[in-house]
Amino acid sequence: MSTTIAGIIFIGSLVVAVAVAYRPLGDHMYRVYGGTKHTRVERGIYKLIGVKPDAEQTWAVYARSVLAFSVISILFLYLFQRVQNRLLLSLGFDPVKPDQAWNTAVSFVTNTNWQSYSGESTMGHLVQMAGLAVQNFVSAAVGICVAIALVRGFARKRTAQLGNFWVDLTRGSVRILLPIAFVGAIVLIAGGVVQNFWDAQDHVVNTVAGGRQAITGGPVASQEVIKELGTNGGGFYNANSAHPFENGTSWTNWFEIFLILVIPFSLCRTFGRMVGQNRQGYAIAAVMSTIAIISIALTNVFQLTHHGTVPVAVGASMEGVETRFGVADSATFAAATTLTSTGAVNSFHDSYTSLGGMMTMFNMMLGEVAPGGVGAGLYGMLVLAVITVFVAGLMVGRTPEYLGKKIGSREIKFAAMYFLITPILVLTGTAIAMATGSGRAAMLNSGAHGFSEVLYAFTSASNNNGSAFAGVTVNTVWYDTALGLCMAFGRFLPIIFVLALAGSLARQGHTPESAGTLPTHRPQFVGMVVGVTVVLVALTFLPALALGPLAEGIH
Repeated sequence: MSTTIAGIIFIGSLVVAVAVAYRPLGDHMYRVYGGTKHTRVERGIYKLIGVKPDAEQTWAVYARSVLAFSVISILFLYLFQRVQNRLLLSLGFDPVKPDQAWNTAVSFVTNTNWQSYSGESTMGHLVQMAGLAVQNFVSAAVGICVAIALVRGFARKRTAQLGNFWVDLTRGSVRILLPIAFVGAIVLIAGGVVQNFWDAQDHVVNTVAGGRQAITGGPVASQEVIKELGTNGGGFYNANSAHPFENGTSWTNWFEIFLILVIPFSLCRTFGRMVGQNRQGYAIAAVMSTIAIISIALTNVFQLTHHGTVPVAVGASMEGVETRFGVADSATFAAATTLTSTGAVNSFHDSYTSLGGMMTMFNMMLGEVAPGGVGAGLYGMLVLAVITVFVAGLMVGRTPEYLGKKIGSREIKFAAMYFLITPILVLTGTAIAMATGSGRAAMLNSGAHGFSEVLYAFTSASNNNGSAFAGVTVNTVWYDTALGLCMAFGRFLPIIFVLALAGSLARQGHTPESAGTLPTHRPQFVGMVVGVTVVLVALTFLPALALGPLAEGIH
């Protein structure tokens, strides 16, 4: 069987598996967030934290709850790292230095999981488990909470209430993420992913790049499934999902991609159920699927057919690729991990072809909406749908409407601010890095590829992805601080705008459909949303891409 055919079968089986899970998982999440009963465990949590579970919140209170929880989490995780040498299971590691502790705390709380360190030689087991792995759960749950609040804004009429953040956070963690992670961890253990406290700091193994570095064992299986399920890329090992202790075989590779995609896609079903129109959920899922399939196909093509003596001789671009997975499956993993806000890697993105590497950047520049992060992908795509109906309304001279809600000046301002914040962070951060001595001094490569590495770093941080092009020494005071700020602003400012939009929509009544209402469940609308998404990104980032990967490809 040829590599191309095997890659197509690999992708096709993923599509079938995600499609099969779409309805049952989506319906389960609908029941979780739409139900009124609380389990005994949940009631215990509410009593412990002093929450009245039946009391709902306005968008402003909901937003303050998100921010308060996140700020406290950042402070706790920062302190945890700074005193890790005094904790149990520290493995004798020193405290994490202040700028790196800040960067890591913000990274995991914002669901970015950017790592400017080698996990196996920096963090002890307790910090990994009780600090980083916990944030893998709750930061993903926060994303779902915000998405559900926005959907409630569309579904509800003439109310200021969007639900209760603490209830949504608890239910998402207890009823969705924990059960799937438990089953997923067992599957990965069966595939050879370790789950123990083996300590072998003096043992040396070859990593995917051919280097040699000390490793320490740990409860990897649990954190591996958490990081994929929560669509974040933080891992025990610097080699991440290319390490055999985190991703042992080709079928565990398949399973990890499935975990990356299944919740974000299934949330479209939840959306359709909550607004009372399943076809609206299918339309959003179709937009996500169209973009995802095109991106995965292009990434594979650029990696399998790149020009050059060596790639032509071996049939693909093998540099930086783990031989257990091969080029096609690695390219699919790379596309999936950057289309979502995962950041996990099973190959070295910095070694990708110029256009293959460009695709990983472009996926993040899209806003990671195909299907995007857990929750973040859905609310990002719904914002793009709002922008699309506004553009369509201007074209025909009618007040735009979406799901029975009018999109006026207030709503489009929130949507526009949501869209603009990430490009501002990416382009401003990259420009400052290239204009300052501290930013340029960390670059190991010059020219177009060096620029691409810096652009990738700020794109990844601002979009809360967490993957890296490498080639830039980001473990410096300047980069730790700058990228930490991008991660924080890139996470919380969009959340505020989304919740403000949700509050504005919820206060409206329902506008009945008329002959002039744009149907938002048909293929025409799907095509329009895809077009608006791509055009907006192209207009915003094309000059930067022309200076980086496109210039490198032409050269």
